[in-house]
Amino acid sequence: MSRALCRILLTAAAFAALVVTPAHASSTQLQTFEAPRDLLDPATRPAALDQIDSLGTHALRVVLYWRSVAPSATSRTKPTVDLTDPANYAWGEYDALLAAAKDRGWPVLLTVSGPVPKWATKSRKDYVTYPSAKEFQTFMTALGRHYADQVSIWSVWNEPNHPDFLMPQYTKKGHHPVSGKTYRRLFLAAWRGLRASGNGRDPLLMGETAPRGTGKVVAPLAFLRQALCLDSSYRRARTCANLPADGYAHHSYSTREGPFFVPPNRDDVTMGVLRRLTRALDLAARAGAVRSRMPLYLDEFGVQSYPDKLLGVPLAKQAEYYAISEKLAYDNPRVLSFSQYLLRDDPKNSKGSGGGILAQSAFPGFESGLEMANGRRKPAYDGYRLPLTVTERGSRSAVIWGRVRPATAATSVTIQYRDKGGWRTLRTLQTAANGTFATSAERRDGRRWRVLWTAPDGTAHHGASTRAYPKV
Repeated sequence: MSRALCRILLTAAAFAALVVTPAHASSTQLQTFEAPRDLLDPATRPAALDQIDSLGTHALRVVLYWRSVAPSATSRTKPTVDLTDPANYAWGEYDALLAAAKDRGWPVLLTVSGPVPKWATKSRKDYVTYPSAKEFQTFMTALGRHYADQVSIWSVWNEPNHPDFLMPQYTKKGHHPVSGKTYRRLFLAAWRGLRASGNGRDPLLMGETAPRGTGKVVAPLAFLRQALCLDSSYRRARTCANLPADGYAHHSYSTREGPFFVPPNRDDVTMGVLRRLTRALDLAARAGAVRSRMPLYLDEFGVQSYPDKLLGVPLAKQAEYYAISEKLAYDNPRVLSFSQYLLRDDPKNSKGSGGGILAQSAFPGFESGLEMANGRRKPAYDGYRLPLTVTERGSRSAVIWGRVRPATAATSVTIQYRDKGGWRTLRTLQTAANGTFATSAERRDGRRWRVLWTAPDGTAHHGASTRAYPKV
């Protein structure tokens, strides 16, 4: 057995173990990275993987769209081939990306999603309306057979509460949510398909929900209740069995107001109100709809920044808000994975995927990358490698928390501060084995903070600077 294969098997085993033991998740919380444009392009893939590696992330989330690989995807006529046979699909650059991840020993969280082949929908008129659960089960069988040793954890459907990926979301008459019922059938089909492929013991996630409801997007908790056959009081219908999910995936994007934003709709779940989701899952478990203490996977997340001034924040705030969000996830023992969505921003006027938060603007894609679309690095690039939060504690003191993301063992890190002049050293300390550190310091109005770290190869790095925030 090759050294690379041994490494990925050990990493995958540790990744799968996270599903079983959510207690003290922060000590082993997995960080995933998603950069579809860069990673699915053979011209940019090697450099992008090297960048992600240098930033200290060694796991990927990949969204595989059924329509992109299916035979005769644009036809209304189902092809007359064995659709459980992986040889009848055009896997394209997905094969190359998953093989590259395997060569590096990186686990992959694979989200299988619509849009779907036209022939796999009820009316065969589009690519998202009433996908066939029977055909999805067949596809998942082929998928499981093809990527059996290259996927560490599976997840069903990207943002199924969003009309870009699943329709209908609401009934035409009365405007009642309906997508959760369709999703339930799709999830069970995926579970059966993986079992048929011989991967029935692999971890399987449900959810993948967008964070906020609108007139077109179903709010995540309303969607969750419908998918689990629960009424508004979390009482389960007797005709519904529990769903065999190993975890719940969610896209906890916030708004330009920051990670502490509290949505007025109590069925919405953004970064600052994760307890709404854990409480809902606990009530669902009490009703017998899911397993108890269901872990969370925040497998798509990012902070929108300028140049999109409608949805984004100034560049310095992007780095600060991401670090705060990571600390919120780190402190939550139910969160088993956190993520970064995009290495580079979507080009202007492109259509991004994920989040369910986009509006009509000059930038309908995502500006949550660590680099701008032209490759220019934002402060968030250095901030991602060395995230830092400073929390006010009273009028004169502050608590400092941070991480050396590339660290694989305890390492030395220096905390600096600046008032009006240049940077001054507060202290140098040792991190924990996972690169995290914490200390306290005097706080002054207007003071900013940053981290200095020297990599084993002698390269000196500094993180983005941050100010103190009232709470983290």
